[in-house]
Amino acid sequence: MQVSVETTEGLEIKMTIAVPGERVDTAVNARLQEAAKTVQLKGFRKGKVPFKVIKSKFGSGVRQEVVGELMNQSYYEALNQESLKPAGQPRIEATKLEEGEDLEFTAVFEVYPEIAIPDFASIELERLTAEIGAGDVDEMIETLRQQRQTWSEVEREAADQDTVNIDYVGKKGGEEFDGGKADGSNLVLGSERMIPGFEEGIVGKQAGDTFTLPLEFPKQYHNDELAGQAVEFDITLNSVSEQVLPEVDAEFFKSFGIEEGGEEAFREEITNNMTREMNTASRNKLKNRVMDALDSVVEITVPDALIAAELQQLKQQAMQQMGGAQNVDPSMLPDELFQEQAKRRVVLGLVLGEVVQQQNLQADPAKVRESIEELASTYESPDDVINWYYSNKDELASIESTVIEDQIFDYIIEAAQVSDKPVSYQEIIKPESRADNEPDDVEED
Repeated sequence: MQVSVETTEGLEIKMTIAVPGERVDTAVNARLQEAAKTVQLKGFRKGKVPFKVIKSKFGSGVRQEVVGELMNQSYYEALNQESLKPAGQPRIEATKLEEGEDLEFTAVFEVYPEIAIPDFASIELERLTAEIGAGDVDEMIETLRQQRQTWSEVEREAADQDTVNIDYVGKKGGEEFDGGKADGSNLVLGSERMIPGFEEGIVGKQAGDTFTLPLEFPKQYHNDELAGQAVEFDITLNSVSEQVLPEVDAEFFKSFGIEEGGEEAFREEITNNMTREMNTASRNKLKNRVMDALDSVVEITVPDALIAAELQQLKQQAMQQMGGAQNVDPSMLPDELFQEQAKRRVVLGLVLGEVVQQQNLQADPAKVRESIEELASTYESPDDVINWYYSNKDELASIESTVIEDQIFDYIIEAAQVSDKPVSYQEIIKPESRADNEPDDVEED
């Protein structure tokens, strides 16, 4: 087999492969002889059809099949021979197929780039730290109370943070418009679920009141027919309910699994949980800073094939986050929305993968076990879950991959210049980015 390799542009390689005609003919004849054992043709007994007849009738189809297999097999043999690592699938095209001559074809593909690992010691990182104080614990207890809230119907004027039950009809120019009507709808005043002025207009009203609110839709509104338009809402207030928070007592503690020790044990448990959450958030933010630093100092020519694959994955994730919109093809989402993110992920993946190879990093069995035990601890039968992970190769490999990723970051962080920055607990756990671009709606589900 003869192989020639040329670089066409960037990371793209064109490999020309010639397979000896003798190898092709031998493979075709062997396939035909095997077929002759079972072929039945009119006028011949089974297995007694002359080879010339078999070749005449089936030779063309069998040759096409064999050539396809040989091209695929020869492609991978050539990769090994030339020590090439393709990034993505090749474009294969036959250039010479004549019977009795050498088979010749080309394979065009991108290869992985050479990656120069930066000096991690030159990277400066900032790690957020905090002390959890009594005020932080008090705030968390209040949050837990809010999560266990109930509602009690009252006979008074509606106030901010009350829940009201209403019927309403929206009209534009005296005519009802689509999506502007509901019966028996519950609404927390101050939640900003409705368009500006709607919830404020209910404050001060009582159950049984019927009234009309003249309002205006925001100019930036997803429905062009309503954007910036003056409307009226006819509203009937059915009931008003106020928030009831549970008392911080033994019953409340018990609902969180604290049977003994009272408030002191409860606060200690909360502090421990907050500490774990804070440490995880701090580490995740430090990891993001590592990735930002790598992205800024590493210059790599990225294979288009890898970016294309990453784009598809990001589109699939976007579809899942949107609830897997029915009958929507992810490819309909424009590439531009994900291009930069896809490139960044590919670059970081290549760099981190190179670190794994150079440092020969392997998943630490102790850390794998620790991760599995932590996952299993949330189930009723932890031992069964642990055994399941260790008996399931794919799930175990997923855990090992996560552990290796942590070990990569540990290696980089240890080598980098890391300084601690004291901040508040709330600043550490606050997400670094938040989507604020959801459209206003009459009512947001």
